Amino acid sequence: MREAEKVVCVTGASGYIASWLVNLLLQRGYTVNATVRDPNDRKKTEHLLALDGAKERLHLFKAELLEEGSFDSAVEGCIGVFHTASPCYFSAKDPQVELVEPAVKGTLNVLRSCAKVPSIRRVVITSSIAAASVTGKPLTHDVIVNEAWFSDPALCEKLKEWYPLSKTLAEKVAWKFSEENGIDMVSINPDMVLGPLLQPTLNTSVEHIMELIDAGTGTFPSATCRWVDVRDVADAHILAFENPSACGRYCVAGKPAHSSEILKILRELYPDLKLPEVCSDEKQSMQEFPAFQVSQERVKSLGIKFTPLKVSLKDTVDSLKEKNLL
Repeated sequence: MREAEKVVCVTGASGYIASWLVNLLLQRGYTVNATVRDPNDRKKTEHLLALDGAKERLHLFKAELLEEGSFDSAVEGCIGVFHTASPCYFSAKDPQVELVEPAVKGTLNVLRSCAKVPSIRRVVITSSIAAASVTGKPLTHDVIVNEAWFSDPALCEKLKEWYPLSKTLAEKVAWKFSEENGIDMVSINPDMVLGPLLQPTLNTSVEHIMELIDAGTGTFPSATCRWVDVRDVADAHILAFENPSACGRYCVAGKPAHSSEILKILRELYPDLKLPEVCSDEKQSMQEFPAFQVSQERVKSLGIKFTPLKVSLKDTVDSLKEKNLL
């Protein structure tokens, strides 16, 4: 493929996963049209502009999720679009306005822009395991969630699980719109993401690691997560775009790890850190921190090799220290 043909768009480019996606795309010779809410906000763009290859092949575009046509200029002339822009936090005062609308309408606005551009070969959207795991089925340690699972919006609403609701509805409208408009679409569904930060601010998932460290001599929650390295998630997006036979959904998640396992690794890596020793007896809801597994079969077929948890944890903590966030 000639350099001139390797133009792609990444929406929400200043985010945690998106920043790594931009970085890996630039490393692989792509020209990247990166959308942000305000290209003049140096705090959100400086780390992107500092990436290798950015000077020659990174172009910033202003775009708003809720503004139809906002992504037209960014996707014009592209061969691929990576839609990562979507709010990611687990509590909201007004979930409809803060989470659901930006996720659903934003996804539709991006896809509407893509439908106008014949050069686009594939759209890769960043969804979540949250769009697969809230089904009402038991989520015990022997249960394996896979790509066929879809969260139930009515149940999400009943349980007030607003983030899973936003990701589920956004993914559902994306599949419907893509099918109706002949768009070749693939979704990447990661679980809890960790690894080094490129952006200067703390993101929602890494905040959980920070909270474990900040607990000091207090207690730690009895929580199980399936951590996956941000670089593996970004890589999965690119492999799903480049592999002609890639289709449908790809779950990207590590093996289940309890908070106690995370702390054990951190103690080995950082013996000087004061880390909590006692597990809280406060009952965590099964819905919040269930111990289920996630199938790795499909995503491994793309060529993903998962980064060991110990490596990801070390790189995360070193990154937090480097950015004076710890």
